[in-house]
Amino acid sequence: MDISLSKVAQVVLFAHELDRAEGELRAFIDGLNEDEQAELVALAWIGRGSFEPTEWEEALTTARQEKVTPTEDYLLGMPHVADHLETGAEMMGFDLSDAEDDLL
Repeated sequence: MDISLSKVAQVVLFAHELDRAEGELRAFIDGLNEDEQAELVALAWIGRGSFEPTEWEEALTTARQEKVTPTEDYLLGMPHVADHLETGAEMMGFDLSDAEDDLL
């Protein structure tokens, strides 16, 4: 995974505070490059069980090929996106807690 854990953690924190931070979340995701956006989508899919961690490359390819709306719209339309990203990171062997703590 090439996207930094601090960027994933930032999206998770904004998503947990969606009532207050939707604008910031949208701007943050929009500011990511295409690869980082695809990785966020793939990570969320793994977290919700659409793909297994061993299928990372397939999830990433699918995220790139099937993008039809802005990533921020897609992710904000996904119920429990913060939870999916946290679960996906954990399933991929990454711990977001230090990165989240650094942002607080």
